[in-house]
Amino acid sequence: MDLYSRKIIGFSTSSRMTTALPLMALKRAMKSQPPKQGLIHHSDQGSQYRSEEYIQCLEKANIRISMSRKGNCYDNACIEAFHSILKRELIYRETYETRETAEARIFEYIVCFYNAKRIHSAIGYLTPNEMDNKAS
Repeated sequence: MDLYSRKIIGFSTSSRMTTALPLMALKRAMKSQPPKQGLIHHSDQGSQYRSEEYIQCLEKANIRISMSRKGNCYDNACIEAFHSILKRELIYRETYETRETAEARIFEYIVCFYNAKRIHSAIGYLTPNEMDNKAS
């Protein structure tokens, strides 16, 4: 999530929580929105984010690393709130026949609704895409 615009710029899904999962999201985010000088990447202290491969990817892109204090979900409140919204507005409202169907619906929700149509009070009742365009 880009904290300025609240836009989800990189995400991935998997049946397992390995380093490959957030690493794919990070690479997608960097492709979608190439990192600018001074960028700070904030995460919790999950083992995936502390892995050598993940840290090397951040360092190679000259991205500053920031991590939440241990056990403090408030340090990462924006993305935790997004996960809650995603579950409340999509995941818990539908039944999915297959993992592929669930992944397609999550992609559609993020790209076509959350980023494009869902307004946010924290960014002046704009959508993430509108806020992102305003910054460009």
